[in-house]
Amino acid sequence: MTLNRTRRGPARRRLLLGAGALTATLAVGGAVGWNTLDGAAAAPPPAAAAATATSTAYDSATKHDARFNAAFQHKFATVNGVRMHYVTGGKGPALVLLHGWPQTWYEWRKVMPKLAEHHTVYALDLPGLGDSEGSPKSFDKKTLANYVHGLLNDRIGLDRFDLVAHDLGGGVGFQYVAQFPRQVKSYVHMDYPVPGRKLPAAQYRTFSWHMAFNSQPGIPEKLVDSRRDVREYITAFSTQVAYGGSSFGGKRTTSPFSRAEIEEYTRTYSRPAVLHGGFELYRSLDQDERDNAAAAPTDVPTLLLTAKGSMAATRPTLEPTLRDITRAVEIPKAGHWLAEENSEAVAREILAFTAK
Repeated sequence: MTLNRTRRGPARRRLLLGAGALTATLAVGGAVGWNTLDGAAAAPPPAAAAATATSTAYDSATKHDARFNAAFQHKFATVNGVRMHYVTGGKGPALVLLHGWPQTWYEWRKVMPKLAEHHTVYALDLPGLGDSEGSPKSFDKKTLANYVHGLLNDRIGLDRFDLVAHDLGGGVGFQYVAQFPRQVKSYVHMDYPVPGRKLPAAQYRTFSWHMAFNSQPGIPEKLVDSRRDVREYITAFSTQVAYGGSSFGGKRTTSPFSRAEIEEYTRTYSRPAVLHGGFELYRSLDQDERDNAAAAPTDVPTLLLTAKGSMAATRPTLEPTLRDITRAVEIPKAGHWLAEENSEAVAREILAFTAK
């Protein structure tokens, strides 16, 4: 897939995003379309106002949702100089949700009401991402896990909880379980092979064009440097790795994300610090490999959820450390975006597992 960007003035640049593949270096992409909330195609919305430098719009996606606001609250707490944003609600044992890239806590929006019927839910924006403010010392997943620990243990006061993590948030979740196994009652790891003993970071970056592109020092920030660019990148990338997308050998042409989801992720990643932090998640994969290879084995009960066809590439990377993978499921009719593409199946699997 090729995305063209035309600048005012004589200088014109072209950003070649290619076609992503989780199991191959490149694949053939297709055109990308917008989705409305009910999935029907629609034209892109008009350009929004420039993104603010702070998280003053943290509730912009939910402030008019009366049902959501009756059940959940946005909160902040400062950990080692980083003001961390999280959303919480529900009743019952604590359940913590960690998002992936290029997403925020909002990726859990569809499953949170169901989970909150049985748990007190905490959906976090990772340090330096979403509406969290300030930069962590590093974006390697071991360091981020320590910030998450500071929030959950020291600020919120949780000593035992169930943990769910997706994508690069799964790298943080993996490290959290390895460092603090006594705090984690059960762990749900969603669609993320971890660099480590079984998967060198260099090999990991060959799985998809975006992993190599995002890892380049400085270049992504120069090419994806406007709100429009961020929106186009998120729309194109989410389409490619969705169910039926080019990464899975299909010809899908529309994003699985609703317009509201794309606009929310665009809002946050249009902040330069957050955009930079997202790319740093990939630049730190070599350190992740070293940290994961050194992680001590743990027997925390683990549920592994992946996209259709991704289990064989994921499970072996976890097993040296997560010795009790109690259940492993490929979510039907879902690509990489499990919680968006089949929210009912994901909520059902999480609740059944945490109930045990």
